[in-house]
Amino acid sequence: MPEAQSALTRRDVLAAAAAAGVATMMPTPLSAQSDAIQPFKVHFPDTALADLRRRIAATRWPTPELVRDATQGVQLATMRKLAQYWQSEHDWRKVEARLNALPMFVTEIDGLDIHFIHVRSKHPGALPVIITHGWPGSVIEQLKVIDPLTDPTAHGGTAEDAFDVVIPSLPGHGFSAKPTSTGWDPQRIDRAWTTLMKRLGYTRFVAQGGDWGDAVSEQMAVQAPPELLAIHTNMPATVPDDIAAALAAGGPAPTGLSPDEANAYAQLDFFYKHGLGYAQEMANRPQTLYALEDSPVGLAAWMLDHDARSYKLIVRVFNGEAEGLTRDDILDNVTLYWLTGTAVSSARLYWENKLAFFAPKHIAIPVAVSVFPDEIYAAPKSWAEKAFPKLVHFNRLPKGGHFAAWEQPAAFAAELRASFRSVRA
Repeated sequence: MPEAQSALTRRDVLAAAAAAGVATMMPTPLSAQSDAIQPFKVHFPDTALADLRRRIAATRWPTPELVRDATQGVQLATMRKLAQYWQSEHDWRKVEARLNALPMFVTEIDGLDIHFIHVRSKHPGALPVIITHGWPGSVIEQLKVIDPLTDPTAHGGTAEDAFDVVIPSLPGHGFSAKPTSTGWDPQRIDRAWTTLMKRLGYTRFVAQGGDWGDAVSEQMAVQAPPELLAIHTNMPATVPDDIAAALAAGGPAPTGLSPDEANAYAQLDFFYKHGLGYAQEMANRPQTLYALEDSPVGLAAWMLDHDARSYKLIVRVFNGEAEGLTRDDILDNVTLYWLTGTAVSSARLYWENKLAFFAPKHIAIPVAVSVFPDEIYAAPKSWAEKAFPKLVHFNRLPKGGHFAAWEQPAAFAAELRASFRSVRA
C-alpha cells in the first residue's frame, strides 16, 4: 500500500473489494503512528469462497499429458483429484480459525504494511527467532512448528530450548501489503525484518529460513546487525564458484568430487535443466501471469510444479497415501494465495532479486545448516564449511524435503534447538 495511506482509505478499498466479490483480508486499520503494531484478524466473505468453488467447477481442462510420467508437467489425474477435493471437501474456515487463534499483527515498515505472527514462550529467557517462508509457501508453512518451539517441554525439549517465534508474511505474499513501487528485494526485506524485531523490543535474536527465507536470512547475516546472533537455514547457499560455472555450462561434473558433492551436483544439474521454468518466467516476466489470478486450478498447478521431489510427495498425498503433508495442508496454502490475490505480486520477488541464489554470501556470523534429503540439493558439509566460516551446526536428516517445517515439524524444531544452543549464553 502507498506510504501514509489512511485507515479510512484502507477501509474504503476493502469494502469496495468485498462488494465486488473480490477476495480480501480484513485487518484492523493502523493508527496514524507509523510504528504502531495493531492486532490482525482474517475473514473472507462467503461470496469469495463461493466464487472460488464456482471457478473450480468451471475449469477448462486440457487434454491429458502424452507420457506416463510427469516429464510434461503436472498430470491431469492429480489436478482433477485436487480440484474435486478443493471444491467439495476443503474447509477454509478451519484455516481462518487456526490463524485467528494465534497472536497476529500488522505494522508499517518502510511504507508497507507487514503482517506477522508473534507467539511468546511461557518460559523465561526464550530466544527470539524470526522465521521466513518462501515461494510457494506462506505463514501456513510454519504453523506446525510454533508450539514445539515456544513450548519445548511439551515436545521433548527443555525450558532452556524455548523460543519466542515471529513469522512474517513476505511483502506481496499472504496478508502483507503488495508493494506499489519497485525495490523490495531480499536486502530490503532483511532490513525490514531487523526493524520488526527491534520494534518488538528484541535486542538479540536469531533468524531462520529456507527458499526465499534463506535468501532473506543470509542477507540479514551479511548485513550483520548487532542484534543478530546467528542464522539457521534448511536450503543454504553453498555452491562454490567452479561448480556454479560447470553447472552454467551444462557439462559433466568436475573431477575429484566426493560422493556427497557429486550427488549435490547431479541434483542441481537436474533442477537447472528441468525445474527452473517457473523461476525463469517469474524472474523475467511476472506480470504476464494473469492466468494465475483468474484460474484457481491454474494457480494450484503452477504452485505444485515447484520441484520434482515435492511434486511426487503431493501426488502421493492426493492418491490417498500418508505423507508429511495432507490434502488440506496443500490446499490451505493454495487457497491463501488465491484469496489474497497474491499470485503475481509474490512472483515479482523473483524479478526484484539480483542475487545468485545458491552462491555463498560471505557470512561472518555463526550459521547452522540442516540438510533434508529431498531438498532441491543436499548441501555437502565440505561446501557448507567453505561458505560459512563460523559453521556452528551441520546435520543431515533422514527424511524431508523443500518444505521442511511443514513436512517434518518435529525434526525441524529439534534442529533449531540444537543449532542455536551455542549462541544462547
